[in-house]
Amino acid sequence: MKVRFLAEARLELIDTVSYYEGEFEGLGERFWNEVDEHVEWIARNPEVPRLREGGYRRVNLKVFPYHLPYICRDSTLWVLAIAHNHRQPIYWIKRAHTR
Repeated sequence: MKVRFLAEARLELIDTVSYYEGEFEGLGERFWNEVDEHVEWIARNPEVPRLREGGYRRVNLKVFPYHLPYICRDSTLWVLAIAHNHRQPIYWIKRAHTR
C-alpha cells in the first residue's frame, strides 16, 4: 500500500516537529519517529481501527497527544492530518472528502 500525506498534513508534521525540537533538543525527532512507526503500522493494518462517522479511521499516538486520521482510496493510504487530541479535534474533517 502506498502512503501519501495531504499537503496540509505534511505541513502539520513539519510544524509540530519544529515546535517540539524548540522545546527540547531531540524531542522533535522522537515525535517524527513515533508518527513514522504508526504510519507503518497503519499501512500493514489499515482495516483494524474502526471506521468512524465521516468515513475515516484514526490511530492515536502513544507518547504525544496527537492522532493520525486517514482514509484508504484504492491502494493508497492518505494521512489527512497530524491532529492534536485537544485542539479542535476534527478541524480537518473536510479533507476526508477531497481524495
